[in-house]
Amino acid sequence: MSQAVPPSWKDLGKSSSDLLLKDYPIQGTSLEVKTLTPSNVAFKVAGIKDDKSGAIAGDIEGKYVDFKNGLTFTQAWTTSNLLRTQLELENQIAKGLKLDLATTLNPAKASKSAILTAIYKQPSLHTRATVDLFKGPTFTADTVVGRDGFLVGAEASYDVLSGAITRYAGAVGFSAPEYAITLHGLGNLSTFAASYYHKVSKDVEAGAKAVYDTKSTTGGVSLEVGAKTYLDNAAFVKAKINNAGVLALGYTQALRPGVKASFGLAVDTTRLNEPTAGQAAHKVGASFTFNA
Repeated sequence: MSQAVPPSWKDLGKSSSDLLLKDYPIQGTSLEVKTLTPSNVAFKVAGIKDDKSGAIAGDIEGKYVDFKNGLTFTQAWTTSNLLRTQLELENQIAKGLKLDLATTLNPAKASKSAILTAIYKQPSLHTRATVDLFKGPTFTADTVVGRDGFLVGAEASYDVLSGAITRYAGAVGFSAPEYAITLHGLGNLSTFAASYYHKVSKDVEAGAKAVYDTKSTTGGVSLEVGAKTYLDNAAFVKAKINNAGVLALGYTQALRPGVKASFGLAVDTTRLNEPTAGQAAHKVGASFTFNA
């Protein structure tokens, strides 16, 4: 039986994370517009207004994809005057190998960054090596191996100048079509997380995540549980609650092909009787996406 390519290190536990984090636009009001030209040039304009500060942040991005030569070029400019450039080359030097160079430049602050990444994947293996050229330089590597649904992964960072390992982490998990379980040891094995995702039926999904930080002064385990249900082919609702008593609700509706609206609400159930709690305890937001 042939083995599938396992997920990357950052995607371990992704099903649970997406269920608990995505589609809750509670930080403000956002708008995203995407267009695609016949010559494979994609444009994206995105912006968000923070309801707390009233500030509006946004960016404009252009992406060109050369499918024949496995080349992708992306350029973006943000309202904070940050220039982002990304160049990707995939399956050209070797099958399964992807090279990625991501740079940022802030002319006003004379700050810059450049991160070179090599990703290699094949059945049962997904590995990545990253070099932060201007910070350290720092070398980071992660690997995930998988077989018959079982997954084992590890990550480590090495500072070249100091000659020391600055960060390490590990994870184990199991992934099946209907469910996934992941255990993480992060922050030099000082923080431990367990998550699960379950596709209960074609219309219902459920998941949870528990985190224990050994360095936390409050102690205890933080827990969050959530669920998602499809109302029809064009709409779904999501709900989650954590052990701090914060309840979040999300509703997403496809208004027409390429047009989507999402609405989010977060309520601190422990402060419902406080008339002065206001925005500090309760949040509401919306997100609109246009894709042409």
